[in-house]
Amino acid sequence: MNKKKYISLAKKSADIQINELKKIKKIFNNSFVKAVDLILNCKGKVIFAGVGKSGLIARKISATFSSIGIPSFFCDPAQALHGDMGQIERKDILIIFSYSGNTSELNNMLKFANRFRIKIIGVASKPESILLKASDIKLVIPKVKEADVIGMVPTSSTSITLLLGDCLATTVMYQRKFSKEKFKVFHPGGNIGNSLLLSKDIMITGKKLPVINYDKTFKDALRIMNEKKLGIIILLRKKSILGVMTDGDLRRNLNHYSSEAKIEKFIKKNPLVVSENMPASKALAIMNEKKITSLLVVSEKNYNKSKKTLIGVIHIHSLLQSGIK
Repeated sequence: MNKKKYISLAKKSADIQINELKKIKKIFNNSFVKAVDLILNCKGKVIFAGVGKSGLIARKISATFSSIGIPSFFCDPAQALHGDMGQIERKDILIIFSYSGNTSELNNMLKFANRFRIKIIGVASKPESILLKASDIKLVIPKVKEADVIGMVPTSSTSITLLLGDCLATTVMYQRKFSKEKFKVFHPGGNIGNSLLLSKDIMITGKKLPVINYDKTFKDALRIMNEKKLGIIILLRKKSILGVMTDGDLRRNLNHYSSEAKIEKFIKKNPLVVSENMPASKALAIMNEKKITSLLVVSEKNYNKSKKTLIGVIHIHSLLQSGIK
């Protein structure tokens, strides 16, 4: 095994592709602008198509568009001959990839789209190709040097096509003011979804909150503590947070004071609170640092005020169940 030779070959291939990908900037012209506008104004679906390696790239780009909330799917031109073109409607857009632009399997899809006046964004390297001649918007990919030893295997050409698709997606994202919150809606599971969860997404709210009015007694507090099972009680005065008492605090004080004593005298005032928009992962870090099991949550607009209104509680169990690490 010649380690140095393998690494040298890999670096050479990488260098070729990196240099060739710089040609992507040639695509950013009026046709690119028109393609973005067409996608933004689409009233239907954005449908991607391609054959072979171009088809694999089209599938990936379609998945990216779906992940940012744009209805999209991949349509295999070969399968389209057997009824799949029934999925394509006049209000849809077709984005078709073919590096040569002369792939014969695309012909029937192009005829169908032209017949029913379905808009086509064609992506190919040859301006005079069948695909680009049939397209409403023509995105011409610069010819690139392939990165394999014989210079024929689709490498740089597929990479630059994928890059173009990603640039279309990211430009559309910017124009649609796509945010982390919106992205989270389309990624509720997995590491991405978990990393985007905010405090408000996992907090306990409503009747499950262990709250009590400041003038209540130890006996009342103990009842609510047992009922809500969060190990904490929150005292409110006119809906504002006055203080907190943990299960341990409550039981230790009951050994020294009457169960009818007012609880207000024994609470911890100015408890730690977090904003509803704080990332859940950061809330967990705070809980680990402070060695606590619960955090009080207030609204973003209320966070910096002296009197804070409780909207929820984050409990360590909720964080763990949501897969926050």
